[in-house]
Amino acid sequence: MAKKNKHKQNLEPRIENRRARRDYHISETLECGVVLQGSEVKSIRYGRVSLGEGYVAVNPNAMELWMHNVDIAMYPNAGVNQHAPKGVRKLLAHKRQIEKLYGQTTAKGVTLVPLAMYFKDGRIKVEIGLAEGKRSYDKRDDIKKRDAERDMRRAMTRKRI
Repeated sequence: MAKKNKHKQNLEPRIENRRARRDYHISETLECGVVLQGSEVKSIRYGRVSLGEGYVAVNPNAMELWMHNVDIAMYPNAGVNQHAPKGVRKLLAHKRQIEKLYGQTTAKGVTLVPLAMYFKDGRIKVEIGLAEGKRSYDKRDDIKKRDAERDMRRAMTRKRI
């Protein structure tokens, strides 16, 4: 008999917001749960999500996190139980974490953006980041660094004769 593989493969998609990493300096990240409907979960399972325009806001009265402008496409087999594609969704985090983020986002030019959406133990998680906008010269510096690292890797992998 063959041994069973103890490690489960995660076949569900990991949706990344690559644009956020390009446009912002990410100083801190936090993993949150999301309150969703069934049709939203099915649509996310198929990878039909766009995090590009999304942002996260803190409601200071109730100390809650809310995710705005994240487009979860409609699930065609949902029938009458359909969800709103760009609805506002509640994020689940501890109160002290939310208070800490609220204190940090009151500074000028700092916001919360969703970085990734993925499955963890059958539940959907959202990774949010504390972001500060990059200037155009910062973006050019990042491109130069990335090109230099790529050239160094290429030079190191060439065969020596």
